[in-house]
Amino acid sequence: MDGFQAYGAGKAGGAFDPLTFIRQPQTVVRILCWLFSIVILGCVANEGYINRPEEVEEFCIFNRNQYACNYGVAMGTLCFLCCTAFLALDIYFPQISAVKDRKKAVMADIGASALWSLIWFVGFCFLANQWQVSKEEDNPLKEGADAARATIVFSFFSIFTWGGLTLLSLERLKRVSFEEEYNKLFIPSLA
Repeated sequence: MDGFQAYGAGKAGGAFDPLTFIRQPQTVVRILCWLFSIVILGCVANEGYINRPEEVEEFCIFNRNQYACNYGVAMGTLCFLCCTAFLALDIYFPQISAVKDRKKAVMADIGASALWSLIWFVGFCFLANQWQVSKEEDNPLKEGADAARATIVFSFFSIFTWGGLTLLSLERLKRVSFEEEYNKLFIPSLA
């Protein structure tokens, strides 16, 4: 019974070990997602808007499309908050004693990760398209060009990191479902 785990965590109430937590693949990938969201948010917020001397308003470097910059800022911010919430949940996860609550947490992680992977795919396509059709005369000094490229690249990377989180969560769900069935068959007191 010492090896029993419920949805990827040991028995509830165990001591939190930061080194073990940091070394988990899911934690490493989630921190990467968190960092990518910071880069995307920072690139768009700092250099995504240009103010030309002859114009009163700032405009977005992505084809003067304010929606492109707004999308990058909004998704970067929401992704940052989502990563922070799921990192907190990962820290708290071993303390959850009810198997049903652990299952709900894993299912929420699967759903959120798959959704963010889709959102970043849409964002990558949208931002890359808007950057591709941008006119050179709108930005003759090439201000923010590196930031725009970094935003597009990290949006692309985010597709795979969130997809990886989805796969890791699915693997956690499969592994634990197998362990539950094994324990029901061979350890009747747990059933």
